[in-house]
Amino acid sequence: MYWLGHDGLFGSAVLPGVMLIVFVETGLLCPFLPGDTLLFTAGLLAAQDDAPVDVWTLAPCAALAAVAGGQVGYLIGWRLGPAIFAKEDARIFKKHYLTSSQAFFSRHGRKAIVIGHFVGVVRTFMPVIAGASAMRYRVFVFYDVVGAALWGAGLTVVGFQLGTVAFVDDHLELMVVVIAGLSTLPVAASALQAYRARRRAAVSGPASPSPCSDPASTSPSCPPGTVTPR
Repeated sequence: MYWLGHDGLFGSAVLPGVMLIVFVETGLLCPFLPGDTLLFTAGLLAAQDDAPVDVWTLAPCAALAAVAGGQVGYLIGWRLGPAIFAKEDARIFKKHYLTSSQAFFSRHGRKAIVIGHFVGVVRTFMPVIAGASAMRYRVFVFYDVVGAALWGAGLTVVGFQLGTVAFVDDHLELMVVVIAGLSTLPVAASALQAYRARRRAAVSGPASPSPCSDPASTSPSCPPGTVTPR
């Protein structure tokens, strides 16, 4: 991959590009960016002889970008508060992203800030949920720094270590394609699940109104006192 090497056309853009994409994904409500794949691939590139950037520079910079993005996400949630849950779907923003992240946060509590970095979509909206829920900022910063370090620096170093394996070094382009393909599976599964849910809802149609909801109903299936006034 000469074009991403030290003397390649895009070699000098690797470090700022990684930091920018990580920051945008974790701070600017853009859950579709491939953060996991990017960090892992950047680590693979850092293990090459003509690496565009040293892994010990890349890893902390990636973690720093994730921390910075988390602070922006927290600020967005803190400023908008509960009103953000009423926001309608847009081209990028989908309400179910927010509700699924909220459920994850409710289930795991504070440790969700750490775990959420390793879950697509959740890492984008978790800081927003924390801010909208009025989590104490000091508490959020502590858990966010831990999660960002484990995710941003950890995945980069794992990719770097894998890049030192001879087979991976000899088939770098293939490994990048495989990693990119695997990273799309969770997104594809989520999209398929949402599609099936919409299909089931369309087939079942709206629920029929109960006869007991009509004050004039004399249906024998409605015991006295159960008719709901309009």
